[in-house]
Amino acid sequence: MYKTVIFPILSRFDPEKIHYFTMGCLRFIYRFPGGKALLKALFHVNDPRLVTSFAGLTFKNPVGLAAGFDKNGKWIDELAALGFGFVEVGTVTPKPQDGNPRPRLFRLKKDSALINRMGFNNEGVEQLAENLRKRKSDIPVGGNLGKNKITDNALALNDYLVTFRVLRHLVDYFVVNVSSPNTPGLRDLQEKGPLLEILMALQKENQEIKKPVFLKIAPDLTDSQLDDIVEIVTLSGIAGIIATNTTLSREHLDTSRETVEKTGAGGLSGRPLRERSTEVIRYIRSRSNIPVIGVGGIHSPADAREKLDAGAGLIQLYSGFIYEGPGLIRQINKSLLS
Repeated sequence: MYKTVIFPILSRFDPEKIHYFTMGCLRFIYRFPGGKALLKALFHVNDPRLVTSFAGLTFKNPVGLAAGFDKNGKWIDELAALGFGFVEVGTVTPKPQDGNPRPRLFRLKKDSALINRMGFNNEGVEQLAENLRKRKSDIPVGGNLGKNKITDNALALNDYLVTFRVLRHLVDYFVVNVSSPNTPGLRDLQEKGPLLEILMALQKENQEIKKPVFLKIAPDLTDSQLDDIVEIVTLSGIAGIIATNTTLSREHLDTSRETVEKTGAGGLSGRPLRERSTEVIRYIRSRSNIPVIGVGGIHSPADAREKLDAGAGLIQLYSGFIYEGPGLIRQINKSLLS
C-alpha cells in the first residue's frame, strides 16, 4: 500500500516539506491512545536471534536509521516504534545553522534516489542535547558530529570536541562526519594528517567514557585513500567505519542528464549507490578486521543481506526507508530469520 498509494501521493510535494509533514503524522499516531502499540504490532519483529552485539553495544536488531533523517533528535521514540534497532541523529554542529538555500532536496524517482545539498542544517548541539534528555525509548542512539560552515578547517577540531563534550553522556556512540559533500572544504579533512589529528583528540577525550567512535567515509575514495583510512582507523584506535556517505557521482542513472544537471550539486543516495558502498565495505574488510556499519542503496532484504555478506556488522537505511516505507524494516528483519 505504501509504494502503490501513499508514496505516489507524498512524492507530489516538496521533499523537505513532506518530510516534516509525515513525521508530524507519525508523532500524532504514536501519541494517540493505542497508537504506539499499533505501530509496534505492524512493524516490530521481536526475536532473540536478531540481537546483535557490535562494538561493545547490544542492538535488538541490526537495522538502523542513518544520520540526516532526524537531525535534531526529535523523533527517536516514534522511529523506535517502527522497529529500528538503532537511530543515528545529526549531523549536529556546535552552533545552529540554516544550511544551504532551498530547494536542496530532490527526488530522482526513476532511480529510487535522492540528491541533497542540505548543508548540515540543524538547531545546534545544545538543542539536540535537550531533545535527547526527553527520549524514552531504550534503543541505542548515535551522535553524528560535524563542523559549522563558518568554521575554518584549521579550527575544525574544536567543533568536533565541542559536540562530543555536550553529547558524551547522551548518546551511545559517536560518528565523525568529514565526508559530506555539502559543506565546502569538509572532505579535505579526510586527508591523513587532519583526520588523524581529529580522531586522536577525540579518543583522548573518550578515555573516561570509552564509547565507540566511528568514522563515516565517502564512497568516492580511491583504493589508495581507503588504505589510508584503514591505517588511520587502526592508529587512532576508534571503533570502526560507517561506509558510506552520499556520492558525487552521477553515473549509470536512468533519470535524464538534463534533469540531473538541472537538479545541480549535492550528494546522491539511494539505489545507484548500492554497488559502490558494498564494494567499499568489502574492500575494507578484505584489508582489515575493522568493524563496519553498511549504508547505501538498501531498498530490499536482498540489498541488506549483500551488505552483511560483504562484512558489515550493522546496516542503516535512509533513501530506502523513504522509497519503500517503514515496512522495509520488518521485511529485512524477517528475512534475516529465514
